[in-house]
Amino acid sequence: MTDPALAPNAPVHRQWRSLLEQASRLSLSPDTHEVERRFPADAHANQWLGSNGAGEAEIGDLEDRLGRRLPPSYRSFLAVSNGWLHLNDTEGPLLGTDGVGWLRDLDPAFTELWSTTSHGVPDIPDEEYLVYGEEQDCVDVRREHFPHALQISDWGDSALLMLNPMIVNAEGEWEAWAFASWYPGVYRYPSFWDLAVDLITSDHPDADWGFLTPIAAA
Repeated sequence: MTDPALAPNAPVHRQWRSLLEQASRLSLSPDTHEVERRFPADAHANQWLGSNGAGEAEIGDLEDRLGRRLPPSYRSFLAVSNGWLHLNDTEGPLLGTDGVGWLRDLDPAFTELWSTTSHGVPDIPDEEYLVYGEEQDCVDVRREHFPHALQISDWGDSALLMLNPMIVNAEGEWEAWAFASWYPGVYRYPSFWDLAVDLITSDHPDADWGFLTPIAAA
């Protein structure tokens, strides 16, 4: 999977509307193969793959149910669209605030399966684990984090999206996970914004994404 170099900061989060509007236009284009069978009529009528944004009360209710505040990029996404039909051809639709929950509650069997660690396998040090983009090894997943993961998508083509509150960066972003049954592990991103941008732009590699803010030079 590619990982566009995009900054997980507050100004970028304000680009959700532009990112999702372009994703909707591209996915709902009449030229898209079998698009009429993939999305409901109201998505075509509105040219929008999501729903109305969640209000502060709805987001607050979710946070109360989870017992903690959501990371900023995911929180700002929900304020723009409370759920989403299609990030790419593999992942399932993003859940709305009523459906999001801890993985251990929504899918306990899957959680137990992936939480099991092999005896004698050493812990993954931060210098190996905290590597994102093309240089990461998706095998380097901390299985002990699965019981703490937040499930934010429905199952797609044997694929699932999660947020990991065990890894939080300086901006308060939780690590984001893309799981698929054919991966030997999990593809990890420093934030939900980075994950969403990668999945959407990878699905439409020839589109113009120049409006997205690149990372400043270190």
